[in-house]
Amino acid sequence: MVLAGFLIAPAGVALGQGIARCRPSPDGANPCPRPLLLPREQPLSAMAQIGRSMFFDKQLSGNGRLACASCHDPAHHYGPSADRAVFLGGDRLDQQGRRAIPSLTYLDRIPGFSIGPDLSADDAPPPAIVPPPPGDAAHAPKSAINNAASATNLVPQGGLFWDGRADSLQQQVLGPLYDHAEMAATPATVLRRIQHAPYTAQLQLLLGPGGSSDPQQLLSEAQFALARFQIENRDFHPYSSKFDAWFQGKARFTPLEREGYLLFNDPAKGNCAACHVDTASKEGLPPVFTDHQYEALGAPRNRELLANRDPAYYDLGVCDRVPDGRQTLAPYCGMFATPSLRNSATRHVFFHNGVFHTLRQVVDFYVLRDIEPGRFYPRGADGGVRAYDDLPPDDVKNLDRTDAPFGGRPGDKAALDGHERDAIVTFLGTLTDR
Repeated sequence: MVLAGFLIAPAGVALGQGIARCRPSPDGANPCPRPLLLPREQPLSAMAQIGRSMFFDKQLSGNGRLACASCHDPAHHYGPSADRAVFLGGDRLDQQGRRAIPSLTYLDRIPGFSIGPDLSADDAPPPAIVPPPPGDAAHAPKSAINNAASATNLVPQGGLFWDGRADSLQQQVLGPLYDHAEMAATPATVLRRIQHAPYTAQLQLLLGPGGSSDPQQLLSEAQFALARFQIENRDFHPYSSKFDAWFQGKARFTPLEREGYLLFNDPAKGNCAACHVDTASKEGLPPVFTDHQYEALGAPRNRELLANRDPAYYDLGVCDRVPDGRQTLAPYCGMFATPSLRNSATRHVFFHNGVFHTLRQVVDFYVLRDIEPGRFYPRGADGGVRAYDDLPPDDVKNLDRTDAPFGGRPGDKAALDGHERDAIVTFLGTLTDR
């Protein structure tokens, strides 16, 4: 199997066999180019055109001052334009959102939420939803070059938002729309607007007499229109980065980009591709740089967030996606979605709580979390480091400690030195769409 420029051992083959027989050339070229199945530029359907109008319509919000595009700025790859950890919304635009705003790009290939075998290179969900394993279930490590060992892990995967609580773009629409700290609308607010908007006549024409007179059907079709806009508009998934050109043999890495790419795929170094998968699908779809799974990484508590000033408050991700999740999904408390790394070099905030503001800070955290915890976590009254301070003590066991570069003890040598971390950040810049 080709992993971008690498020929990778098939499942079940031990590490070290059949690895790196097709490395990037010294001049940065890809000696194993592969064509990609890219989305075609096509006119938007009538429904998607309505969705485009709605995406920029501030009158859909409770105060008439926020549109979807206010948080998901097209000029910033449909992510936030500001560097605040979370967005300010609500009726008076003074309420903090619960989590950092994710980009809306590359969401069209995320499957619905499920818990099942680790099928990290597959866009499809696992074959069946299964109960969570016992809290002490073993977790085999994931490797960027061999996923045979981790394939038996039962993991949460798929779904939209940081906790996977929506299974489709159509469902996802309602989250920010009705959140009192975001767009702060109500079904009545939205219905009034879509009954008296510049696009109302076109929406009613598509629905016909029966549908346009049914308020619930009108709301449902409005959701569908927003989803169609995101699916049909190639701006949400352009695959136009330097990496995409390199993958197809049309560009060359600089020496530092090449070095960063090799470290990104090295299981003893960055091991980034274990979760941020850079393989094309069997059909030739470009890599989206995520396995669509969830991890408990132990990001430091962000005390810029008002909710986090309450010591009893914890945002536990997957196990907060349903009311009884802290009991029924306990093995996954503290896990959040692994986002795509595409366009990550242009982002201003990282992790679900927006605690970091540069990619270098993120890479430093991955490499140094366990060996230099005092660099990221506060100290208690006794002077000791309060590691993993944004997880309740009972949920620290859910942390990923097995997948490199995590692990180790204070004082151990870092898996990546400073120059190598810079190289990975430089490589990530090749994932920015043009």
